[in-house]
Amino acid sequence: MRIVFAGGGTGGHLYPGLAIARAVQRLRPDIQPFFVGARRGVERDVLPGTGFPFVLLDLHPLYRSKVWNNWRTVAGLITAWRGIGRLVREERPALIVGTGGYAAGAALAYGIAHGIPIVEQTGDSVPSLTARLFSRWAREVYLSFPESAKHLRVKSADVLVDTGAPIEPPPDPRPSREAALRAWRFPADAIVVLVYGGSQGSLSINTAVRDWIKAGLPPKVHVIWATGKKTFEEFASIESDRVRVRPYLSPIADSYAATNLAVARAGTMTLAELFAWNIPALLIPLPTAAADHQTKNAVTLASAGAAIYLPQSTLTAESLGRSVSGLLGDPAKLGALARAAAARARPRAADQIARRIIALA
Repeated sequence: MRIVFAGGGTGGHLYPGLAIARAVQRLRPDIQPFFVGARRGVERDVLPGTGFPFVLLDLHPLYRSKVWNNWRTVAGLITAWRGIGRLVREERPALIVGTGGYAAGAALAYGIAHGIPIVEQTGDSVPSLTARLFSRWAREVYLSFPESAKHLRVKSADVLVDTGAPIEPPPDPRPSREAALRAWRFPADAIVVLVYGGSQGSLSINTAVRDWIKAGLPPKVHVIWATGKKTFEEFASIESDRVRVRPYLSPIADSYAATNLAVARAGTMTLAELFAWNIPALLIPLPTAAADHQTKNAVTLASAGAAIYLPQSTLTAESLGRSVSGLLGDPAKLGALARAAAARARPRAADQIARRIIALA
């Protein structure tokens, strides 16, 4: 039996599908996940190393600011339709799972037109255009944020399932904080701030963090700082006995286990991991993210008391320092944020979704 997973363009659309597919194979090794992605997305680099069969199609996004380029979108959709048709003729899938992005849109549309059942996994507090468009035909829609339900048109309320975002869950047992601090060569009384601007890093966040560190860290505060690969060389010299600078954190378990407060972007997968580790967060969303979805995520979580929102437009070394010091100096507020984050944790979301789609398939 084959289940098609369609999505990509960004890690936030691809990695949920991979987490669900791995859970499916753990539960039912006889089911074969097959991935459909775009040649121009992150899946081009990631899927070859996963062991899953896949096909990459010549798909393009909607060009909102350069509408004259949308002929590429139409042409890509036509060729993708034919490519998906060849895949279906080879072996008709029992189900198509859409995880967002333009690859998901093409595959879900094909499934609806040819009577193949579809489900969706939505990533953000305000669902993407693809998620909103196809939700009315979905057998089930798995929500990363319960707040997203009000934006979706579905056949009945039973279609919407609040699962949380599917991630690779924390290890069991988790590393102890003491062991994690030793792994980073930090003292036992260290207060650790984790700075993580996503896999590509963030020049705006990195610059503010550099200037904040140079101005002098508060007593006992230590920093684990993932700069992103592109800008690592620019900031590597900030490494010290209280600051660890890395291009990327993989594996990341010791970082999460040691952390008292995270300074991070507001992508869904980052948030899901922070929730799973019960880590309070200061969120600096990427303002250029598609449809400004990261800002909507941050505002939603701030309103729910699960994070602090700091707009990038007001980010400086001084504003960062004030925010971090204010939180670390208020244990009650930090604890309340951690509890609100823990309340949203869904570390077993991938297994829950996998069981449901296996039942549907």
